[in-house]
Amino acid sequence: MRKRKWLGTALAAVLAVTMIGCSNGAGDNSPPGSNSGSSTSDATGSNDGSKDPVTYTYYSFASGKDVLASDTVIGKKLQEQTGVDWKMEFLVGDSKTKSGVMIASGDYPDIIDAGGEIDKLLDAGSFIELDELIEEHGPNIKRVYGPYMDKFRQADGKIYHLPYSADIGYIPEPGIGQGAFWIQRSVLKEFNYPKIKTLDEYFDLIKQYKEKYPKVDGKETIGFVSFAGVSDNFFTLSNPAMHLAGYPNDGDVIVDMETQEAKVYQAGEHEKRWMKKLNEINAEGLFDAESFVMNKDQYLAKLTSGRVLGYFNYAWQVGDATNNLKLAGIDEKRYAPLPIVFDEGIKDQYIDPPAFVNNRGIGISVSAKDPVRIIQYFDNLLKEENQILVQWGVEGETYSVDENGRYYMNEQQLRDRNDPDFKRSYGFQYFEYSWPRYGSASVLANGNAYAVGNQPEVAAADYTEGDKKILEAFGAKTFSGYFSEPDERPWFPAWSINKGQGTPEQIFGQKASDLQKKYLPRLILAAPGEFEAIWNEYVGEFQKLDYKGYEEFVTKIVQDRAAGNW
Repeated sequence: MRKRKWLGTALAAVLAVTMIGCSNGAGDNSPPGSNSGSSTSDATGSNDGSKDPVTYTYYSFASGKDVLASDTVIGKKLQEQTGVDWKMEFLVGDSKTKSGVMIASGDYPDIIDAGGEIDKLLDAGSFIELDELIEEHGPNIKRVYGPYMDKFRQADGKIYHLPYSADIGYIPEPGIGQGAFWIQRSVLKEFNYPKIKTLDEYFDLIKQYKEKYPKVDGKETIGFVSFAGVSDNFFTLSNPAMHLAGYPNDGDVIVDMETQEAKVYQAGEHEKRWMKKLNEINAEGLFDAESFVMNKDQYLAKLTSGRVLGYFNYAWQVGDATNNLKLAGIDEKRYAPLPIVFDEGIKDQYIDPPAFVNNRGIGISVSAKDPVRIIQYFDNLLKEENQILVQWGVEGETYSVDENGRYYMNEQQLRDRNDPDFKRSYGFQYFEYSWPRYGSASVLANGNAYAVGNQPEVAAADYTEGDKKILEAFGAKTFSGYFSEPDERPWFPAWSINKGQGTPEQIFGQKASDLQKKYLPRLILAAPGEFEAIWNEYVGEFQKLDYKGYEEFVTKIVQDRAAGNW
């Protein structure tokens, strides 16, 4: 009982520090000292090589805390190199509404991290073409993206954005950075770390634990929760159907390995089986109905409360919760990833195969005041020393180097790197991903892993005693070691296929998604006896859509990619 009380106190303290750190100037739309849009360069960008101070605007369609880049360590160092600062603003509210307002007004920031709105922005002509700028000012851009450039040209043959990453070499990830079913470690510990594989085993274990421990600090234990309250993250609820069936994240389709035929799984047997199971656990009091109304902050707070026994998520969606739990130091209330499938004989495919995502990235808008300075900033960012900076930081401060030239982190450096507040103030949170960059699987010229989490020395040093117990019980050296290796999929990921605004494919996708948001909550929360009637109604509505035409469209592109034609 004493340990449980300490859990609440420790986590409350960690979360309080995080919230204070996030609110001190970071959430203001006009950070102190900003000079948004001011530039000493003329509109044509004629000050080639200038380091005169200038502040441009950056907008991201991801959630985050607004900041002036130079208020972070990394942003300040990059400003010293280039003279360029950024007023960085992040999405609040609905992404589709925000992109629609941008397009309708024609008022754009200088650069846009477009996320899932990229097709809409491209079709609206929101970005300038980059080919000549890259040719004249982008030697590092060409070095990094050169082998991939034909994969992200648009239909007119031009380049309008730079994808988030391009792999240089390959090193596997020791942890699970993508999707998994996660389980609170106390559940595994309680039952002596059983090797569970199927969905039924997963929920049976959670049910048994909840029956033994119905409350945590006086509040009801939550069996399973989903992040379905935010429209842009509804895939957290719908995607597990394909993973449970043994497929990786190809979006709204599953692709036959032999024929490369793409089939939608919505309103099919896999989705029905997944919804049926959630309906069953809801009837048993294991499903959290607040899954459909929580915002992200509320969801992450719930994960760090110690009350949640299981959830499905992609690891990048819940990084703050993961780090806060680790900082709290109560290992058994952290979560372990599991490669759960429907049936014992299914080979899990949660780990992504090597891939290139061509329809996510960052572009220079038509409102940009100095495209030359901006492309030069991008190019400078892609110098290897700056790619080390944005991932590893500064030698001696945020990482160390041994006598063999291998990068590692000491105890304090590891603690800092797991602290969300430190990641924000140093700038990792703002610069390690949504900019032109090396791919996470890349290898630096000196042989070290580009991504900190992929460095074997860092992964091993960061393992707690609880980590080691799980790995020993599961017979693995790393957490990815007890997941199946990915099968080669040369088209992967199919979700990166550009569907274009207003096309039959985009319209199908929107209508299909709307049906899921309407019917999946009803299916889960319904009385078990009502499930079949609601399911049949849902299938009937879905079959009115041209899913066959959509499948033919995706299949053709998948087969083209598999043949090497991107």
